[in-house]
Parts: sequence; structure tokens; C-alpha cells
Amino acid sequence: MNNNDSGRPSYSHSYSSDSLIQPKSLVDMLAAHSFIKVAAITDHDSVRGCRATVELAAPYPDILIIPGVEISTTKGDILVLGTEELPPKPWTPETVVDYGKSIDAVTVVAHPFREYGMGELARKYNVDAIEVLNGNSSTAANNEAKALAKSMDLPGTAGSDAHQVSELFSVHAKIEANLNVQSVLKAIRKGSLIAQSTKG
Repeated sequence: MNNNDSGRPSYSHSYSSDSLIQPKSLVDMLAAHSFIKVAAITDHDSVRGCRATVELAAPYPDILIIPGVEISTTKGDILVLGTEELPPKPWTPETVVDYGKSIDAVTVVAHPFREYGMGELARKYNVDAIEVLNGNSSTAANNEAKALAKSMDLPGTAGSDAHQVSELFSVHAKIEANLNVQSVLKAIRKGSLIAQSTKG
């Protein structure tokens, strides 16, 4: 890793009701991984896992945890990267995006062409990026997401969307940034990232 490469971020769930991943397991796997050293914690409608994971990662100077959340809005899921708090309700796409902008976070349309995704409705909202490579989405759904991001002229992110340890790091994003949260968020907004499959 160098000063211009933050490592390879990947989204994971740690305290979601449908997740089996514990914060210590995630940090241990980041410590052991050869090049993925950044992970965003995006539990469903909860930020309970963020602080614990950040604290566990603190002794590792080469690991960065990006706090976040995956909000179940009325029109589909939106990731908010860079928050340790939940947006105020009601959780509409507009209120979640406005909340993100108010705290200088990054809002990402999650898996737009899968269950709970907002699909073409994403065009109506002022989000910062589209998740174009999701570890739990089909190739066809990811390709549709890539086309959507391109047509909207928005950056494309990658997330493993891991709910169990075996799903961690299936995909990643190579980001040109320093190893701090604000630098990574700024790079995402600028589109200074490449979504990639980790395996194969």
C-alpha cells in the first residue's frame, strides 16, 4: 500500500439481523488479507456495529473501517457511507440523501436491480454513486447497474454485501486515496475508483 492507495474497500454487515459476521471476525480477516485493508460497515437500518468494529481495528495502522448504514427507504436500499448515526425518519430517498449531504457523507444506491433495489427510480434522486458490483447480485443485475451508473454519469462502487464470513471480500474497489475516511469518501465522489471482482 502507498499514500495514493487506500487498499480495497468492501461493504459488509456485522450486526444486521440477517448477518452472522462479528466485528472481530471482520477485523481479523482484514489483518490477514494480503491487500484488502478497508471495509465499510453497512448494517441494515442499524449503526450498532460501527463503533465496536472501529475500536477493534484501532490497533492496526494499516486497517481502515468506514462507518455507514444501509437504509431501507420507501423506494429501495441506499447506503450512507461516513455516518455513525441513523438518518432522521421518515426514510424516503429524499430524506436519506439530504441527510448524507448535510454531514458530508456519500450516498450510494445499493444493488439497484436486485430485491429491495430501486432500479431506474434511482434517476430521480441526487445520490453520489451507484453500486455496480455487488457480491450477492447476478452478473446480469450488476451489468444493469453499470449501465445505469454510466447513463447517470455517476461513480460505480463495489460491495461484497457479506452476511457471512465466507462472503467477505468477494468483490472490492481499488480507490486512489489516503488511509482516512474523508479521503476515501472524496475519492468515491470524484469517481477515483475501480470496481473489481476479487476472485478469479
